[in-house]
Amino acid sequence: MPAPATTYSDDLELLRSSAVAAGIIASSFFRRDVKSWTKDNASPVTEADILVDRYLASSLLHARPDYGWLSEETADNPSRLNCERVFVVDPIDGTRGFLRGEDSWTVSLAVVENGVPVAGVVYAPVRDEMYDAVKGEGARLNGKPLRRSRRAGALPLIPAPGAVHQEMQAAGLDYTRGPAYPSLAYRLVQVATGKLDAAVARRGSQDWDIAAAALILEECDIGFADVCTGFPIFNKRDVRHGALAALSDMSLKPLVHAALIKVYGCPSIEAADADPSIPSQTDLTDGH
Repeated sequence: MPAPATTYSDDLELLRSSAVAAGIIASSFFRRDVKSWTKDNASPVTEADILVDRYLASSLLHARPDYGWLSEETADNPSRLNCERVFVVDPIDGTRGFLRGEDSWTVSLAVVENGVPVAGVVYAPVRDEMYDAVKGEGARLNGKPLRRSRRAGALPLIPAPGAVHQEMQAAGLDYTRGPAYPSLAYRLVQVATGKLDAAVARRGSQDWDIAAAALILEECDIGFADVCTGFPIFNKRDVRHGALAALSDMSLKPLVHAALIKVYGCPSIEAADADPSIPSQTDLTDGH
């Protein structure tokens, strides 16, 4: 297969423009009487999710017809596994927050090349915050280099599920509970801004929840890992991940990782492949 003719920066500009248009579409439904229903995995979806997904598929694949497609709201097509570059899309990350009228939901878009994110956008339309990155070229917030603001003298600010809090506290970690933004992508990039010192996710997050944020964190030198396997690899046949942690201070790693492993364990790839009853969708994520 010939190498794509476009650069990573070309792909980022396509993601940025598409994210803005997607944000306009989604915002037209925000804080209105939007139709919603529950998917088989008990996570919510709205008519806005579906319309934004359709727009993005049309916009992105028209511009890059040789790229693969992986989206939360589109039935998976295994042909993506044969593509060198793949769009990884969450039309509205934080749908539960979107339905509640909370303003930190995002449009999360990435291009993955051979398993690695190379261009990514996490766009929060209501907050007018555009986080983006190109592999090897740093990350930006609204066009300016994204730099972490220090929280000198303050205890680490860490949002987490209740069971993880219990384990971290039992281990003696001294920290403050942080705000639990409904969008996992938004929560992760706040470690890069300095608004959070760590962010975690329970086992079961999928590629579309984290691909764009993973690149932004990497470009900001923020430690980000699946606590079971290390830095996530994307566009595999199984797009689920183990419990995740983004850490600005690696001294937090032993206790945070240990708490996540104790609460969620590590998935057995063999067991997941063999047992269709093991959850395979976003019922285990907290990005909705």
